[in-house]
Amino acid sequence: MIILISIAAFFSTLIGGLFALYLKDKLPLILGFSAGAILAVAFFDLLPEALNLAGKLHSTTTVLAAMAIGFMTYLVLDRSVLLHNHAESGGHRANVGAGSLSFHSFLDGVGIGLAFQVSTSVGIVVAAAVLTHDFSDGINTVNLVLRNNADRAKAFRWLLVDAIAPVIGVLSTLFFVLPEDTLGLLLALFSGFFIYIGASDLIPESYHAHPVRWTTVMTVTGMCVLYVVIKLASI
Repeated sequence: MIILISIAAFFSTLIGGLFALYLKDKLPLILGFSAGAILAVAFFDLLPEALNLAGKLHSTTTVLAAMAIGFMTYLVLDRSVLLHNHAESGGHRANVGAGSLSFHSFLDGVGIGLAFQVSTSVGIVVAAAVLTHDFSDGINTVNLVLRNNADRAKAFRWLLVDAIAPVIGVLSTLFFVLPEDTLGLLLALFSGFFIYIGASDLIPESYHAHPVRWTTVMTVTGMCVLYVVIKLASI
């Protein structure tokens, strides 16, 4: 199953990038839904599992601190690349930015693999959220490259790199198994990643220059749908 999910991650990223190349005006509602899905997985699945696994050896404060570290780490990486981009030429900005997004996609794949180490149901829920995020990653990769005066051919090459990255991330977790308490702290770390992605990236991008009402509805819908999926997966 994990191989099939890694293939799905590849195509989710690829399709998102193709949407950005050819159907850019149709994306806000999809991004709004993706934001809700990502946040729901962080709050309703990853964090509870982290508390359950790591809580046997670590305090609740420690687990929540790991979540906060994940949020701040993603923030620093995101802002560092952004600040560096302003100081460099357009072509270099495109390469650095797209490379950073591809690394983020690799971490998404690692998150899927680690979730499957917890259980199949957790893995499926996390995979569902990551697939929606990979779709937006493909969009963001293409948009970033095109914004920096690169052509469509270069944007498509970076899209392929970004699409392959989560596959490599998923497959890498087949070669190691983590203790429950360590796995719990890493899930908390990834929940921080997801909260940052949803709140600071996908939500603003979904309603930027678009009607707030419907993108907000889609974000709430995304959270509700994933909440139901998580509950059904835990039965």
